[in-house]
Amino acid sequence: MVEDVGRFWDEHAATFDEQPDHGLRDAGVRAAWRELLLSLMPAAPAVVVDLGCGTGSLAVLLAQAGYAVCGVDLSGRMIGVAEEKARVGGVSVDWRRGDVAEPPCEAESCDVVLVRHVLWAMADPAAAVGRWCGLLRPGGRLVFVEGRWATRAGLTAEQCQGLVLGHRREATVLKLDDPALWGAVIEDERYAVVSRF
Repeated sequence: MVEDVGRFWDEHAATFDEQPDHGLRDAGVRAAWRELLLSLMPAAPAVVVDLGCGTGSLAVLLAQAGYAVCGVDLSGRMIGVAEEKARVGGVSVDWRRGDVAEPPCEAESCDVVLVRHVLWAMADPAAAVGRWCGLLRPGGRLVFVEGRWATRAGLTAEQCQGLVLGHRREATVLKLDDPALWGAVIEDERYAVVSRF
């Protein structure tokens, strides 16, 4: 099962960045994501683990802003693209190939767990959130970017918030409906859930 998921994403690595919010190739989209993420992060050089980092766009963006970043993804080809992106961007990121359901990271090793468009696809999302909380140092925060898409796949903001509140005392929902983040007007539900304690 895990191997099948890795192969699936390996097959999509070459075209993954064609989506504006994946590749962040457009300067406006990139600037919108930078502004959003930096507003949700503690001060640099905090340690951020980007789980399901894909081709590393957010990880590289944060590394360029002075954060110490570890990017984890199951797809070796995605990691390969991410490594090249970091090299071109002039930053160092700790890339690790592994299953985000059981991240290859030490307990209490980071200040932020960042997860974009991954939680909805987990076989046991509640258990995944619990494991991810265990990666945080005291005072650390979760930053989840998720959605309930027009295809009906995904999680509603209420569902995602509930998953976080099963493990944390606080979870704030932020609507992410600004077209600048996505490169187009959107009609589905996209949001961030942030938990600071």
